[in-house]
Amino acid sequence: MKNSNSIWRWGVLIAMCAWSIWLAYPPEDKFTLGIDLSGGYRFVLGVDYDTLKTEDGTPPSEDEKRRAQDQALEVLRNRIDSAGTREAVVYKEGQTGRIVFEIPGVGNTEREKLEALIKRPAVLRFRMVHENNFQMVNELLASGKELPGYKRVTLEDRPYFQLDPDFEGELNTDEYFLEFDAITANKAAPQAEVLMQKELVNGYEVFEPYYVNLEAVMEGSDIRRAYPDYDEYGQVQVALGLTSEGSKTFFEVTRDYAPGGAANPGQVPRLMGIVMDDTLYSAPRINEAIAGGNAVITGQFSFEEAASLSAALNSGSLPAEIEILMQQQVEPTLGRESIEQGITAALVGLAAVVIFMLIYYLIAGVVVNLALLLDAVLLPLGMFVAAGFLGIFGSGGAAQSLGGVNALPTLTLPGIAGLVLTIGMAVDANVLIFERIREEQKAGKRLRSAITSGYEKAFSTIFDANITTLLVAVILFTQGSGPIRGFAVMLTAGILVSMYTALVFTRMGFDLIAKSALDQIKMMSILPDNLNIQFLSKDKIALGLSALLLIVGLVNIGQKGSDVLGIDFKGGSSMLFQVPVAQDQAPGQDEILTLLQSELGIEEAVIQYQNAISGDAEGQTLQVRMGDELDEEAKDLLLETYSESAGFSLIQLEQIDATVSQDLLNKGIRAIVFALIGIVIYITLRFEFAFAIGTIAALAHDVLITVGLYCLTGRQLSLPIVAALLTIVGYSANDTIVVFDRVREDLKLLKGKPYREIANISINQTLSRTLLTSLTTFLTTAILFVYGGGAIQDFALALCIGVVVGTYSSTFVATPVMLLWHKEETAA
Repeated sequence: MKNSNSIWRWGVLIAMCAWSIWLAYPPEDKFTLGIDLSGGYRFVLGVDYDTLKTEDGTPPSEDEKRRAQDQALEVLRNRIDSAGTREAVVYKEGQTGRIVFEIPGVGNTEREKLEALIKRPAVLRFRMVHENNFQMVNELLASGKELPGYKRVTLEDRPYFQLDPDFEGELNTDEYFLEFDAITANKAAPQAEVLMQKELVNGYEVFEPYYVNLEAVMEGSDIRRAYPDYDEYGQVQVALGLTSEGSKTFFEVTRDYAPGGAANPGQVPRLMGIVMDDTLYSAPRINEAIAGGNAVITGQFSFEEAASLSAALNSGSLPAEIEILMQQQVEPTLGRESIEQGITAALVGLAAVVIFMLIYYLIAGVVVNLALLLDAVLLPLGMFVAAGFLGIFGSGGAAQSLGGVNALPTLTLPGIAGLVLTIGMAVDANVLIFERIREEQKAGKRLRSAITSGYEKAFSTIFDANITTLLVAVILFTQGSGPIRGFAVMLTAGILVSMYTALVFTRMGFDLIAKSALDQIKMMSILPDNLNIQFLSKDKIALGLSALLLIVGLVNIGQKGSDVLGIDFKGGSSMLFQVPVAQDQAPGQDEILTLLQSELGIEEAVIQYQNAISGDAEGQTLQVRMGDELDEEAKDLLLETYSESAGFSLIQLEQIDATVSQDLLNKGIRAIVFALIGIVIYITLRFEFAFAIGTIAALAHDVLITVGLYCLTGRQLSLPIVAALLTIVGYSANDTIVVFDRVREDLKLLKGKPYREIANISINQTLSRTLLTSLTTFLTTAILFVYGGGAIQDFALALCIGVVVGTYSSTFVATPVMLLWHKEETAA
C-alpha cells in the first residue's frame, strides 16, 4: 500500500509540472512583465467637460471639473484593478483635464481592448421591451429591409441578422424606429429603439432585433455588486446583488409588469431589457414578482465577456466622455541596465543560497535545492491557482485579465517582492524541518522515525506561519489596489507552491533516502548543543535601543517633512523632450539619472523613452518625471548636455499630480490595518491574545524602524518601498510565529517552569533556524543591493534593513510584549 501511495504522489507531481509548463509555454505569450520592467503603452486621455452634466444645467465650475477628473481617474483605475492582474499607472497631469494611463507591454489586440475599456461609459439601465415588440419585429423582418452593418441569415427556419464584415460605417438601428412606429397603434414617438441581442444558434453568432423602450425602470446605481457565474445548466451569466433601494424597486417593477399587474393587465408576460452602453444583453420574461435582492443577466456570452461586463459594472460610470488624445509605446521605467543588473544580482544571490544550503546540510541540502528548483517549475501553476483563488474575494476574479481567464498575473517589481518573501519562506520551512530532524536524531531515533517525527513537529509551525501570511495576502488583495494587489497575487502563488514542495516533495525525497543504507543524515551546526543565552535578561537594553532608533527616525522624517516622499506620493514636474536620433544613439535612462544625481543631487526621477502611435507627437520622445523643486535646473542641464549629440528639444514642461492618489493611499493603509486585525484574530484563535499583541508590536516596530533608517540614508519613499514594507510585514510575522510556536510547545512539556524561562528556552531552541533563515534571506537581498541599480537597489536596501530588524524583533520585542501578560505565571 505504501508503495502505491508513493507512485501516486510522484504521478501527481509529474502531472502538476506538466500542467505548469503548459501554462507558461510559450513564455513570450503567457507572461506579461509590468511597465516598470518591460515598458508598455501610454494613453494620454482628455476629459470632455462639454459632456459633463450639472444639476442646474449650467456650465461646470472649476471645482466640478476637478471632481470629474478625479472621478474619471478612479473609474479608469478600478476598471483595470478589478482584474488584480494588471498594474496600471494612472495619474493626472495637473488640472488640465488630462489623465495619463500606462499599462504593461501588450499586443495590438489587447491595446484595442484597452481603448474600448477606457472609453466605455458603462451605463447600465433596465428598460422594458415594447409591449408590441413581436408585431413590430415581424413587420421589420417581413419588410426585407437590411439594417446598417448587418446581413440577413436563416437558421433553423428562422430569420436572424449577422454582422456584415464588409461594413465600415457606424452600427445604428435607431432610424428604423420612425418607419415602423405606425404599427404600434399610433404610440407617440420616440418611445422605443431597435437594439440587437446576440445569440448562438448552431454555433453561429447571430443577432435578433428588439424594440426597447427608451425610458428606464431601474438604473445601474441600484446594483451593489456584479460577478460572472454559471446557472444550473452550466451557462455563463452575470449575477447581480442589488442595493436595499434597488431590491425594493426591482420587486415593484416585476410586480407591476407580471401578468395581471398594474402595468400589464393582460396574461402575456412582458420582457425586461437589460441594456448597457446601448447594447442589449438579455431580455428575460417577467412571469411573477421577484423579491430577495438578487438578479442575473443571462445571454449568449463567454466567461471572458461576462467577466468584462462585471468589471465595468463594478467600476462605475465615467462622469464625462473620455477622449484619447495620444497613444505611445514607452520604455521600462527602471531602465534596461537596472533590470539586467537586478536579474544578475538575483541569480547570483540564489546561487549563493543554493551553495550554502548544499554545504551546510549536505545530502539534505540537495533535497532542498531540488525543492527550490521545483518551486520555479511550479510557479506558473501557483500563479494560475492564486489568481482563481483570490478571484473568490474580488470583483470579477483575479484571473479576469485582458488576456482571458488563462492569463497569468503580470510580473512587476512589487510582485517580485512577493516572490522574494516566498523564497525566504520556502527556505525557512525546509530549515525548520531539517532542524527538527536533527533534534530527533540527537534524541537517538533511527533515520525513518526521525524523519517522520521531524515533519510532524514542524508541520504546525509551517502551517501557522504560511496561513497567517496567506491571510495577509487575501486581505491585501480585497482591500488594496494596484501594486498592493499584484503583491498579494504573487505572494499567494509563492505560498501555495512552497508549502507543497516543503511538506510533500521534500518528504518524498527523504523517503527515498530512508530506503538507502544511510542510518543518519549528517548536517553541519553553527551553534553548540544545549545553548542557554539569557536573551530576555537584556530586554531593557533592547527596549532602549528600539526607542532610540524610533526617535531618531521620526525626528529625521519630521525635519525633512514632505521631502521624504517621492514623486509617486507628492507629484512633481513632467518634462517631455523630442529626441530625433534613434534610441540606440540616445543616452540611456540610467545615464540620464546618473547625470541628474551627480550634478543636481536629484535622487529620484522616472525616465521613459516613448514612440508615438497616434496623437500630435511624432517619432521618439523622452519623458522625465521628478520633483518640481529643481525642474528648471534639470531642464537646462539636459538641454545643455544632449541638445547637440541627441538633438533634444523641449516640447512640454508642466506640473503633475501624484501617481498614487489619495484614494489609493487610503486603500493601502486600510489594507494593512485589516491585515493586522486578521493576524490578531488568527493568532488569538491558534495561540492566545497575548501572542497576537506581541506579533503586532513586532510588526509595527519593524515597519517604523525600517522606514526611519531607510530615510536616514537620504532616500525617498516610493512604490517599490511600499512593496518592500509589505514584504517585511510578511517576513516578520513568519519569524515571530516560529518562536511563538516553540513557546506553545514548550509550555506543554515544561510544566511548572516560569513563562519567562520557558520563552528563553524556546528562543535558544529556534536560534539556529532564525540565524540560518535570516542569513540566507539577507545574503540574497544584500547581493541585490550591491549589484542592483536604481529602484531595485532602493528596494533591496529596505529589505536588508527589514530582515535584520525583523530577526531582532522576534526575540527582543514580540516575546517581551507577550510576557507582559504572564509576568509571574508558570506553565500549568
